[in-house]
Amino acid sequence: MEDKINLIPSHAVGSWILGIIHSVLDRLGLEHTSWLEESLYIAVVLVVSLGFGWILKKCVIALLRKFVSMRHSEAGRQFLNHHVISSCAHFIPPLVFLGFMPIAFSRGNDNHLLVIIERLVGAYTLVTCGMGLTAIGRFIFFRYNLRENTRNLPIKGILNISLGVIWIVITIIAVSILLDKSPAILLTGLGAFAAALMLIFKDSILGFVAGIQMSQNDMLHVGDWIVVPGTPANGTVLDVTLSAVKIRNFDNTIVTVPPYTLVSTTFQNYRGMVESGARRFTRTIIIDTPTIQRLTPAMLGDILKAHPELQGFVSGLNADKHIIGASPGVRPLNGTVETNLGLFRAYCSLYLMNSPLVDPSSRVLVRVLEPTDQGFPLDIYAFARTTDWGEYEAIQSAVMEHFATTAPDFGLVVYTSGAMTVDEVSQPAPNKI
Repeated sequence: MEDKINLIPSHAVGSWILGIIHSVLDRLGLEHTSWLEESLYIAVVLVVSLGFGWILKKCVIALLRKFVSMRHSEAGRQFLNHHVISSCAHFIPPLVFLGFMPIAFSRGNDNHLLVIIERLVGAYTLVTCGMGLTAIGRFIFFRYNLRENTRNLPIKGILNISLGVIWIVITIIAVSILLDKSPAILLTGLGAFAAALMLIFKDSILGFVAGIQMSQNDMLHVGDWIVVPGTPANGTVLDVTLSAVKIRNFDNTIVTVPPYTLVSTTFQNYRGMVESGARRFTRTIIIDTPTIQRLTPAMLGDILKAHPELQGFVSGLNADKHIIGASPGVRPLNGTVETNLGLFRAYCSLYLMNSPLVDPSSRVLVRVLEPTDQGFPLDIYAFARTTDWGEYEAIQSAVMEHFATTAPDFGLVVYTSGAMTVDEVSQPAPNKI
């Protein structure tokens, strides 16, 4: 076999190890056969190279850790926490082993064992290089996602596809080394299995395409609250990969949805609501029909005495503005002085516009919907001044409770299955024991 180029100049060390093996064989009275010497040398070199490689790796890691820690930078601390140095140092032991191996074999003869061992170790060296490249790629993605990805775009799929390409290339080269074939021949053979590969990697390919579409169209960020119809997904996006979008629901259950499902169908994203700082609520109060009355001067005086804040609205009305009166603010009040329900609408509008619980820059709407068998639905449409779920529920509950308890001041009764008539409302309640 022709001389090979050694990666590490280890002839002196190799000869010294062979001398020790000869001495041991002489003391044991064993014959110096080439096969026995090579087998013992392989075992010794394997132990020595792995031990020397492990020590060298530890020394390199210690020096690099010391150098990085002396710089006192956040990037250096994160570099150490992600174990990038230790992952990249895995290739040192196989390189040491490759440097020792050629010295044990006879020169000038074909030695198939050396060729097999060199191929195996060469393939393993490529795998360790892939481990190092993977660690570096993950760290680069982490730093970019932390500093540059301010919009939390779902770019993890790009990392996964990049790492997948690296491992595919390494696998092809490693197989070509083991089979002693050109990588081009292997790539040509893979073309025949393109259909099978497309079927195997269908989800990954669709996920990659969906990730690009979601990033380009700004459809989804990590941390968004989304609802996917037809699935139990209703919560915050935790992670987006090639094969799954991981969502934490409001009850802390985890739901995974394929990325291409979000692109091929529709989903609701609450990001706009969260960014606005206000959340819409719409509730309906059903007013019992018999309690809706035309306002009389006496009734109007009693209502204004109980709610003097309506005095400006009533005083500002004229013959041309008997449907909508101008309020002191920018937005008009929705109400009339024709009926007690119209004045109650004006009160509800004024209350929402001046309430610290309601967002002043968003639309406020109080309207009467189509009558039903139960009565006249009074629809309340406004935006709470928060996006927190607990505070949001508390605000809309407080608003609706206030309207329900204020309606009797206008002679109105909120519908129940046993709602009172007008005559019963006007009569004082009997004393009860």
